[in-house]
Amino acid sequence: MQPDAISQIILLAGKAEASFLTEILRLHNPALDVVAVENVAELETACSQSGPGTRLISFCTSVIVPEPLLRNLPGPSYNFHPGPPERPGRYPAVFALYDRAPRFGITVHEMQARVDSGAIVTAEWFAIPADCNLEALEEQTLMELIEAFKILAPHLAIKREPLRRLFYQWSGRKTTKAQCYALANVTPDMDPAEAELRRRACGIHVVLSQVQSKA
Repeated sequence: MQPDAISQIILLAGKAEASFLTEILRLHNPALDVVAVENVAELETACSQSGPGTRLISFCTSVIVPEPLLRNLPGPSYNFHPGPPERPGRYPAVFALYDRAPRFGITVHEMQARVDSGAIVTAEWFAIPADCNLEALEEQTLMELIEAFKILAPHLAIKREPLRRLFYQWSGRKTTKAQCYALANVTPDMDPAEAELRRRACGIHVVLSQVQSKA
């Protein structure tokens, strides 16, 4: 028989975020065992030691969870995605800025083997400020994700039953790391307006692209 409550959460997130999110979860369940992991190797170890009261939460990370791990966890596992349902894939903020989108947002969804395809349980949108750059948009997106985490934490930290699914559907192209780096390639002969748009949308990725091209 499976337990009625969550006893352990495997938290796949960056080190700084994991520390803060762990505090939020333990506000609602002080006895909760939170295992923070940053990569697939650590995740595999944590999953091998998990029990029926375990839940996996992925927060704003590029790590892809292997399908066998998802299948063997009690589930559903949840991912906090830094983009709205119409922006699946990598670096959604980059492409929203480049497309001059009027709004952006966040999505919380059940994790499936195919990235950014699971049932959506939370979706929020906000207007993109005029002349917004990548750093500012990603900072605002992180704040929205944290607020969503705070709202869902009482359920995630205690209750085994799944979060209520919403009627929102994934749409749009699923962007990739390679597409982002191609967009970040700013050349001297490029139209000045296009170059400026790319710098604003791609931010630090422009610098990384230039470093890689010189290597």
